[in-house]
Amino acid sequence: MLRSIGKRLLELLLFFLLLSFVSFCLLKIVPGDPVRSILRVDDVAVTSEQIEAMRTQLGLDKPLFVQYGLWLKQLVQFNLGDSYLTSRPVFSEFTEKLPYTLLLTAGSLVVMLLISIPLGILSALYRNRWIDQFSRIFSLIGSSVPSFWLGLVLIQFFAVRLQLLPPMGEGSWRHLILPSLTLGLAMSAIYVRLVRSSLIESAGQDFVTSAKARGIHPARVFLFHTFRHSLIPLITIFSESIGSLLGGTVVVEVLFAYPGLGKWIVDAIAARDYPIIQGYTLFMSVFIVSINILVEMSYRWINPEIALKGKIES
Repeated sequence: MLRSIGKRLLELLLFFLLLSFVSFCLLKIVPGDPVRSILRVDDVAVTSEQIEAMRTQLGLDKPLFVQYGLWLKQLVQFNLGDSYLTSRPVFSEFTEKLPYTLLLTAGSLVVMLLISIPLGILSALYRNRWIDQFSRIFSLIGSSVPSFWLGLVLIQFFAVRLQLLPPMGEGSWRHLILPSLTLGLAMSAIYVRLVRSSLIESAGQDFVTSAKARGIHPARVFLFHTFRHSLIPLITIFSESIGSLLGGTVVVEVLFAYPGLGKWIVDAIAARDYPIIQGYTLFMSVFIVSINILVEMSYRWINPEIALKGKIES
């Protein structure tokens, strides 16, 4: 057991090192100059001496491997550096933006669950009925519509015409509704069909048939056998789509001018703010890996057979 944990930690360390190095190298070959963005050479007259002085101050005049080594040294000291534009610590800015993105993610997940779970269950229970046909049309349209277009439609209808909700920004829970709907509807269109197919597959398992034959109440069979077993492929697919969820959050945050991590990283990319970009890449990789580990741990609770198999192998 300890050997397995140690091996997993070593793999994670090598993964983070490789990812950080590749992203660091890619940043250096992307067109654009952070020094010119900082000095705003397009708006203010700047001499070449000032540009070189700023480049030396930021350490951008050093070779690539030296720059990466200095960044790693700071990382070991739990220091991700300072933003080129704001001169503030990257970690401080990250902790300021993170709650906004977590709220948006939670809101979109609530919308997705409230739509996909009931509609997927009804589609599985009443196959080929009108509710199943409706879910198919909803999934087809929802998966075909881009998130930014759906967001613009919601802004036009709820904010401009009806004037019920604020179109963008933050300040109260009402600012979360339109972004959450935009991201949640796009996700639910995919997960409705996944819930349906997973439930149908689970309903055909032998242990479900055996539970029905023993006279267990149908509601109990569905909840503790069929539905519980169907969660494993759903959670697996959800963990694999975390990257898509984060990408959708970036688009929605920019569209609604929502001050989360998505808008933060887009602004940093436009300004060539390397410390923020590198820090964001590291944060997201840690987040995605952590989600995958939690998903693997949840398998043992959802399906005790997996936990028993792990004990036998160890």
